[in-house]
Amino acid sequence: MKENSTLYPDSVDILEAASRIDAFINHTPVMTSHYIDGISDAHIFFKCENFQKVGAFKARGATNAILTLDADQQAFGVATHSSGNHAQALSWAASRVNIPSYIVMPSNSSRVKVDAVKGYGGQITFCKPTLKAREDTLKKILKETGATEIHSYNHPRIIAGQATAALELIKEVNDLDIIMAPVGGGGLLSGTALATHYFLPVAEVIGVEPEQANDAFLSFKSKHFVPSRDPKTIADGLRTSLGTLTYPIILDHVHAIVTVSEENIVKAMRTIWERMKIIIEPSSAVPFAALLENNSRFAGKRIGLIISGGNVDLDNLPWINL
Repeated sequence: MKENSTLYPDSVDILEAASRIDAFINHTPVMTSHYIDGISDAHIFFKCENFQKVGAFKARGATNAILTLDADQQAFGVATHSSGNHAQALSWAASRVNIPSYIVMPSNSSRVKVDAVKGYGGQITFCKPTLKAREDTLKKILKETGATEIHSYNHPRIIAGQATAALELIKEVNDLDIIMAPVGGGGLLSGTALATHYFLPVAEVIGVEPEQANDAFLSFKSKHFVPSRDPKTIADGLRTSLGTLTYPIILDHVHAIVTVSEENIVKAMRTIWERMKIIIEPSSAVPFAALLENNSRFAGKRIGLIISGGNVDLDNLPWINL
């Protein structure tokens, strides 16, 4: 990884990440649906990271970050604070190379996710459900263990790992007009944007987020960082603010960010469940929701959509109480 003021992963970093993680992760399928093409008036190619290890693209970045640590760093293990897919991905990736992982999780984390982290061998420390508590607890764990912190998205090797999803998509479907990805902290979108910039520069990159968690949209539009404040969205994986690394990459290499309604997120999620017979989480449905809201903008285009994951609480599906 080059050392410079931006720490942007370059094309070599992404190719090396793809080679490095190849034996550990799934090469996920690209799926299509005649029905969805019809209602979208476009040709849609879904890169299905819901079939990835731990059920989400996060396995890519976590694996790349761990495999680039030296032997001494690996011996002391890795640590992070996360209540979601990164917690599972990091503990899983650490278990693949038999090193310890220390995961700080808020006390209100879902039981399903807590059980998954434990199942992958992560050593959990619970804290109060505030960002300050999470950060303070992680600092204590880092000091006590000597572990290396692996941030969930604001880390160059995480971004390079996440970029491999778009790289695989581009290799399989290399005549795309647009590539779309959801945006929360920006690890997936920034990696997608860099992979597209290096390997399919003629394609447009569009990020999508919920209207009720629109900090990335506001930051992109104003060219001034706007933090996420009390987001109220079903897409729980997209409630995070952009990072100091992901934000400038997005400004440089993403062509647009659009927002979608909660109603259309649920509609998009349900349509994919029903028509494609695959389980996706609400955050994954956000790019398809953008097609439902604005068909005319995307009519006739060949569009790659990255389905970010499929980790859902089956006892709390969004359409149950509609």
